Amino acid sequence: MTFLRRALVPAVGAVFVLLLTSPAALAHDRLKASNPADRAELKSLETIELEFTSHMQLPTIVLDGPGGKPVPLDKPRVQGNKVFARPTGALPEGRYRIAWRVVSSDGHPIQGELAFAITAPAHSPSPSEETPTETPTETPTPASSPEPQPASAQPPSSSPSTAAATRTGGTSGLPGWLWAALAVVLAGGAAVLFAARRKPRPDRG
Repeated sequence: MTFLRRALVPAVGAVFVLLLTSPAALAHDRLKASNPADRAELKSLETIELEFTSHMQLPTIVLDGPGGKPVPLDKPRVQGNKVFARPTGALPEGRYRIAWRVVSSDGHPIQGELAFAITAPAHSPSPSEETPTETPTETPTPASSPEPQPASAQPPSSSPSTAAATRTGGTSGLPGWLWAALAVVLAGGAAVLFAARRKPRPDRG
């Protein structure tokens, strides 16, 4: 009996230890926490954060928005036991679904889904909040006044009558050619008169 007891005690203890540790040994890695939490209601969401029980590889995250419309995400990145993904823009009001898939440390893929809602629309500046764009006002350029023309150094041009008087030697009255014609006529008359006086008179018988 003593021998049997000594043999059974270690065997029972080993079986007991195996029964306690087998669930942990057979369990796979799993999702430990998330942001957003499943069925959470948020005002906004900037980053999706998934925390696992161990280091994960090859993460894939898909986000569907209102009406099942896909929402663009940045490429997921792994940091320790966490996986992050960021939406490329603000999320409008509505219900969303996150579908994720990773490869655990033992090589087995695991996947799951989360649902959340955005209860406030994405903030957009109202017309009163928008900063008015200042339009540069152009300074009017004063109209340039015409520059005074310098007084001409040349004497004023002569009038036509003055020019004619200059061409005729400054003599006013009859033109020079008329005076020359009169001189010729007078000279001719004087010659005729002188010749008539010298002509002998015929004798009277």
